[in-house]
Amino acid sequence: MTKNTKTLVGTALLTALVIVLQMLSLVIPPIGPFRISLVLIPIVVGAAMYGYKAGAWLGAVFGVVVLLTDAGAFLAINIPGTIVTCVLKGAVAGLMAGIVYSLVEKKNRTLAVIAAAIITPIVNTGLFLLGCSVFFMDTITQWAEGAGFESAGAYMIGGLVGFNFLIEMAVNIVLNPVIIRILDIVKKPSKANA
Repeated sequence: MTKNTKTLVGTALLTALVIVLQMLSLVIPPIGPFRISLVLIPIVVGAAMYGYKAGAWLGAVFGVVVLLTDAGAFLAINIPGTIVTCVLKGAVAGLMAGIVYSLVEKKNRTLAVIAAAIITPIVNTGLFLLGCSVFFMDTITQWAEGAGFESAGAYMIGGLVGFNFLIEMAVNIVLNPVIIRILDIVKKPSKANA
């Protein structure tokens, strides 16, 4: 099997996993107003195994699934802003996972996986907050007042992303040994090819 075929097949399998995990998250009760994104794990794996283009693709797929399943409140306010925010945050998070992994991998692969797993939720959440600021600030301000927050910024951090972000970051860091093991298995030449 050629490298391009392996990349295509691996990325296709991870694409299916991203879709399934995001759909599965719909049955897990949310913590706060949003659901935990378990799909960041296969995005990091894909970015590490197949490069930044695969990471960006997997992130974009994640964004589209979120857009189609879990973005109703934002779609009611601003359709183009919701589309840009959902798809862009996922795609750029996957892209950055691949770039960070490739930059650090030559020095230390374990550290590269950890760095990619850390940067992914940071970029995903950061771009979500940026999208909220650009496209939804009037509504966010109203939501903040209704929830008893002193400011829209405090609501965005404390009400929209705070706890979810910490859980996503912890899940990414804790599952790094699994990611490293997957990379070892995939990169180890099989006896049939030897």
